[in-house]
Amino acid sequence: MRSTDDAIATEYTTPELVAAFIANDLEDGIGVMVGANLPIPRAGVLLAHLTHGPNMRVTLSMTRTNLFHEPAMEPFEFSTDFRAAKWAESYFIHNQLIDDIKRSSMRDVFFIGGLQIDRYGNANLIGIGADYGHLKMRGPGGVGTGDKGCHCKRYYLYINNHDRRVLVEKCDFVTAFGWGDGGADARRKLGIPGGGPRYCITPLCIFDFHEETKHMRIKSLHPGVTLEQVLDQTGFAPIVPARIEITLPPTAEQIRILRERIDREGILRRTS
Repeated sequence: MRSTDDAIATEYTTPELVAAFIANDLEDGIGVMVGANLPIPRAGVLLAHLTHGPNMRVTLSMTRTNLFHEPAMEPFEFSTDFRAAKWAESYFIHNQLIDDIKRSSMRDVFFIGGLQIDRYGNANLIGIGADYGHLKMRGPGGVGTGDKGCHCKRYYLYINNHDRRVLVEKCDFVTAFGWGDGGADARRKLGIPGGGPRYCITPLCIFDFHEETKHMRIKSLHPGVTLEQVLDQTGFAPIVPARIEITLPPTAEQIRILRERIDREGILRRTS
């Protein structure tokens, strides 16, 4: 989605790098929904929309809109923040959203986080601990991610912390089914629609999934991150290919658009 002739930015943060990666992977014309408060995926979607996706159908919070000609985004924080409605071409009522997902046709792209994510891309937002009645930590629940993971053509797993407590051998609970116990037919055997997770995006690297086993595999390391660092901070053994790419840095133009039109408050610069 970007020209190799574009000048590379000399200064950027990791959240800006991740936003640019997301933008580069989204094509024009698709429908993209960004759910609860995920400022970095949201910035990546808007960056794609404003650079090469004028025909993208963007759903921010509960608002479906086209912002291609909007000179600058006004800040809003949460999925229910009414300020996002100023751009609305249509607006979802929050408590009807899940039913609408089931009734509507297959969406293109969604983003899913997790308190835990395992080697096959299953995600847990229920809580941490073996006993549901006595959790060590209680999460928000599935919050629609189980449904969305079944009703979109592909989704991206996204986490703010690359940590052994997050990237685990096996999730205590599963709220979004990725590839189960592995295998390219894992979803089909259970009758689960949707294309499943495409990448797992972390502050250190990008994981993809092996074509046959669907075991998580290191696709690229972010600039300055070592393989040893990733392996040490991952709670399972990912596949390590013979050649690992470096995540493509953002261009100077992508950084300009991020800072002048999308992230004027500097959230992506504060969280690096």
